[in-house]
Formats: sequence, C-alpha cells, structure tokens
Amino acid sequence: MLALTAADIAAAAGGRVIQGDAARAIGPIVIDSRSLAAGDFFIAIRGERFDGHDFVADALDRGAIGVLVDRAVAARQAGGGLPVVIETADTTAGLQGLARDVRRRSGAKVVAITGSAGKTTTKEIAAEFLSARYEVFRNTGNLNNHIGLPLSLLELRSRPEVAVVELGMNHPGEIRTLVGVAEPDVRVWTNVGDAHLGFFASADAIAGAKAEILEYARRDDVLIVNANDPRVMAFASAFTGRVVSFGTDVAADVAADHVEAGGLDGTRASVMTRAGAARIHTPLLGLGNLSNVLAAIAVAIEFDVPLDDIVARAAALRPARHRGELLRLPGGITLIDDSYNSSPAALKRALETVKAATGSARKVAVLGEMLELGSHASRLHEECGRVAAVTGLDLLIAVGGDPAAALARAAVDAGMPAHAVLLAGTSDEAARLALERVRPGDLVLVKGSRGIATDRVVQRLTEEFA
Repeated sequence: MLALTAADIAAAAGGRVIQGDAARAIGPIVIDSRSLAAGDFFIAIRGERFDGHDFVADALDRGAIGVLVDRAVAARQAGGGLPVVIETADTTAGLQGLARDVRRRSGAKVVAITGSAGKTTTKEIAAEFLSARYEVFRNTGNLNNHIGLPLSLLELRSRPEVAVVELGMNHPGEIRTLVGVAEPDVRVWTNVGDAHLGFFASADAIAGAKAEILEYARRDDVLIVNANDPRVMAFASAFTGRVVSFGTDVAADVAADHVEAGGLDGTRASVMTRAGAARIHTPLLGLGNLSNVLAAIAVAIEFDVPLDDIVARAAALRPARHRGELLRLPGGITLIDDSYNSSPAALKRALETVKAATGSARKVAVLGEMLELGSHASRLHEECGRVAAVTGLDLLIAVGGDPAAALARAAVDAGMPAHAVLLAGTSDEAARLALERVRPGDLVLVKGSRGIATDRVVQRLTEEFA
C-alpha cells in the first residue's frame, strides 16, 4: 500500500496541519460519515444538498483519525482524544489534489474513457481484457464526476499496474477538471450523442465539451477515437500525442468488417489490428456494444495483451447490471434489462436489437422518458417513437410526462395500432400495465432514464415470472 501521512495529505490538498501529529499515518479516506469506520480519515465536502462540515462531529464520534476541512471546527474525539485537523481553502479541490498526488505516486498507468454513451461498458470491457496480463483497477459503477473520480483514484494506493476509469460530464469544463486530476496515459473517446442535450445548444457543443479530454496531453500519451463518429474525428488531429482509431467498415487502426448482428445471440465480426486479425464473438447485445468492444480492443492492443486472450475474453463478456442484461425468466419471458439509463441514440440501438431478434411470440417495449434533453425533448422522443413503430413491436408502453406522450403519439402516427400503444405516468403504473399484458413467450425490452426508475418494471416482471 502507498503510505500517506497527515503532512502528505496537507501538501497534496493545498492545506496545513493545524492540529495533531503531521507524521501520523493515514488509512482509508472517506467523505460519508455514515460509512466511516474507526481509524478512517474524513474529508468534509460541501455539496448541493449537504455540507460535510455538519457531520464532522459524527465522524469523530465514530472514531475518525482526522479530518480535512475548509473552516474551523470543533475537533475532539470522544474521551478527549486529539485527531488530526487539516485546513484548506476548498475541500473539493483538496480531494482532487490528493487524488492527483496518489495517482502520480502509485505508478499505475491510467486509462480514461469519455463519450456520450457506452463509457461504463467500455470501461468494464477494457478492464476485463487488460486483466489477462495486468493487475487492474476499475472505478466502481459510474463514479465519474468531480468527486467520484478522485475517490476512485485514491484506491490506487493499492498500487495496481493499470487503472481504467470513466470521465462524465453534463456541462463544459468538467472533463477538463477530470483530465487534470486523472492525468491519463491513454484516453478513449467513444462517441458524441444527444445525452444531456438539455445543457447544450447542440451536439456540436457537446463535442466541444467532450474534446476537453485532449487537454494536458504529453507527447507519449495515446488518444483512442471512434472513426465512425465524424464529430470525434474532427477534433482528433489536434491531439498532442499519438492517435489510434477504431471503427466498423471504415479505415481504422482497429477495424471490424463482415459483421453479423445475431440479435439476442450477440455479434460476430472480423477484426484487424496491428497485432493481427481475428474473428470475434461477443454476447453483448447490439452494434453499439460492438463499438465498445472495438474501443476496448484498441486499449488492450496498446498494452500488448495477446490477441488470443482478447478473443477468449470477448466471448465471455457479460453486461453490467441493468445495462443490456439478457434475462431468460423461468416463467417464459425473455427480458432485456436496459433500465439503467437512456438517450435517443442508445434507445434507437436497443430497438434495432429487438428488431433483429427472432424466436419470440411477441415483442414488447417499456420505454421511459429520456431526461436532460431540454427544448429538444419532444422532437427526439418523436424520432424514437417513429423508430419504435418499425421495430415490429406488438406492445409499446411509454412512461413519463409530455415527452413520453410525444413518443407514443409518434409511434401511432408512424403505423402502430393505437390499442398497442399505452402511456403510463410512472414506472409503477407501467409495471401494472405490463403485468396485465405480457405473457410467456414474449420478448420485453425495458429502457429509460434513471430518474424514471424503469428498473421497477424489471423488478415486478422478474418477481412475477420467476
């Protein structure tokens, strides 16, 4: 483990030790007093809803060894003990500075992934491929923002050989901050889509914000980019380091052709790389996931992972929970659980997978409203409604408010029978409608933004057809 003292933390966080022993060794570092164990170090983060300084006393009662604060606090432990107190001007910036210091001292190579869709899946696949040869750390879930990423990087105290992390954003400047903290050796830009369009004037503006991943680059850094995405490629030539491309049916450093979309059986493709050629199969659903696999292959090739190992691990991939999971329920339902999140581009790809699927008695989609689309919401939901209408659905349940209603109307206008299109205000209501109408033999896609909670539909269907 990488050792840290109170003095180390103070220096990295831009602060000073104002109480306690500066030479004291610091163990685990946390920002939530509820999860704190005796001996942990507590950083008091100011958030939108909570101020960590209000919980310093609780942290000390639980046995915190010390605290990082940006204002004077009463800092004594039960029994009169004297904990370490480090004061800095901004605890969030202090956390980020500490994470950067740990990242540098850990010796790990860092791979950072951004994009409008597929970040988490690409991260998981890349980590899986790299694990064939290296000890790999990957950040948990989607801890990818200005607080979650630094917390993840603190885990590099365990000194893995490679760390694979994702960088998220919904406003300009956020990727710049994260790149400055992570200082990645390899950067991956998967795509530019319409997620978070409500915070930007256009997809071009999203591309400009995502392009911050090119910043602070060193000459020997690598940028891995999607050759099928013209917005991504428009920025790639400005990168200071070396550029590696991936794509399907296009000239690229990692190129796939002879693609066979197998519906629920996944995808097969021939892949050419500088390490050789291979025929790969991934059970992950949809062509969007093939792009994620190609990005991860490009990462693995940069780290000299043998192609045979990549092929073997590609065939054994499994999706993360609620991210395109294929569940064959004992009661006869085939369920595609893609309820973690949604965007127009991702929804269209999911509907393409349903369209290509064979062997089901009927096809059903429960589609939650897509959030953070701003003034573009109605238009983009209508586009998805028209795509749904040509997917071959026997039943469509749209979930949410006016944008969901726009999706439902567009599906009917594009040819779906009105009786086959239902609108539910909430996911609980959608679950009730689905349970009344879904029957054994059906294929059911469930997808929606997290705020719509379509995972409740998955839960109810899973319970009913268990």
